[in-house]
Amino acid sequence: MTSDHIFSPLYTDMYQLTMGQAYFLNGRHEQPACFDYFFRKLPFRGGYVVFAGLGEFLEVLTELRFRSGELDYMHSLGFHSDYIEYLKGFRFKGQIQGAREGELVFPSEPIMRVEGGLLETQLVETMLLNFFNYQSLVATKANRIRHSAGDRLLSDFGLRRAQGMGGLQGSRAAIIGGFDNTSNVLASKKYGIEPAGTMAHSFIESCNSELEAFEEYARAFPDNCVLLVDTYNTLKSGLPNAIKVAKSMENKGKRLKGIRLDSGDLAYLARKSRDTLDREGLDYVKIVVSNQLDEHVIKSLQEQQAPIDIFGVGTSMIIGKPDGAIDGVYKLAWSKGEARLKISENVQKTTLPGKKRVLRYKDDSGCFYSDCIALEGENPETMVHPVHKEKSLDLSGLSYEEIFVTHIIDGEINGKMPAMAEIREFVKSRLNLLPNEHKRFDFPHIYKVGISEGLQQLRDEIVKNHQQYI
Repeated sequence: MTSDHIFSPLYTDMYQLTMGQAYFLNGRHEQPACFDYFFRKLPFRGGYVVFAGLGEFLEVLTELRFRSGELDYMHSLGFHSDYIEYLKGFRFKGQIQGAREGELVFPSEPIMRVEGGLLETQLVETMLLNFFNYQSLVATKANRIRHSAGDRLLSDFGLRRAQGMGGLQGSRAAIIGGFDNTSNVLASKKYGIEPAGTMAHSFIESCNSELEAFEEYARAFPDNCVLLVDTYNTLKSGLPNAIKVAKSMENKGKRLKGIRLDSGDLAYLARKSRDTLDREGLDYVKIVVSNQLDEHVIKSLQEQQAPIDIFGVGTSMIIGKPDGAIDGVYKLAWSKGEARLKISENVQKTTLPGKKRVLRYKDDSGCFYSDCIALEGENPETMVHPVHKEKSLDLSGLSYEEIFVTHIIDGEINGKMPAMAEIREFVKSRLNLLPNEHKRFDFPHIYKVGISEGLQQLRDEIVKNHQQYI
């Protein structure tokens, strides 16, 4: 496992443990069950979500154990001694199928299917939602920023604005979404991400002059020197002093790597800085910008043709601004040999029963066309709208691929986990197959997700059988 710490099974909601005890004491803890993970609403008014968090979740899940201190605490909370004794030997021994990490996923369709005993599949719910919802949110936001930035470098500067230790997983998700490096040193070590960093205003303020601060920093980092030039006055002080240091470094056979702009009119300052640097023969010096950037600000800077080489993005990306969360849920779909569902007065919140597969259909050019949620073993020719039954789509003659792959068999990870770079490239390859109308920021085209006729019939039948309670 790549984790530097042992993950606690108490990282959960209380009701997972109380339900677990009720299952156990009533002899239902090994009753076969199947849960689905999915979400209902796309964040950022966008057209897709980048699924992230899987690799860490699988590693944590396969090593999840109740240790003595955790069981002692449960005993102090009044949990039954027989239940605690059972948890001493707890291991997840079930099966998990679902989308690959980095897959593009859409509302209402199952992304992950967890099968096993009722107790073990219930206990993993909160952890699963915590990992997938947050990392998918950040990976999606990061990918939107990558879309705006084009081939410019993107640096994750989000740690200081992250929600506590969530910044660690946020940095991982940022790379999956398309960022190049991170200022988060622990994330760099844990996930093998390239670290990146410059200096703060405090370093400059701590010296007698800005020039003195730049000279000190250049001596300390002659091969990786980026100077922050907006502490006092970007064009009248910071930039001229950075040029002096750059010339001095040239005399020593070194090169200034870049300057960073962290305030003001970034497009104007970048253009003025680029012109001045080029006149001084310093065309190799990169321009880094930061300060409350997001996909929309970066898009504007790009449209203004601002000569920026590297964008440092923090708050907006790491907290998933403005949404802050993906509404992912984990619902029972099958148990004790029967399909199950939750019925709601809101048809959109009535869940899809049974063990299911997700088929992704392609158009004549090989691009993604629609996703159909079908029952296991079903090969649909037609799919219907999940809510509006009068809407249907003919699937005959279209090629498709299975979205689900097997991740865990009998509690063990199936095969080798992909490296971060592989996941990042997978995201790129999938985006290349998604039509542009689904990727635009303003009013993206809604991707078609439907259900098979067999699934529709099963859902209607179960709802009808429960009509007396509605």
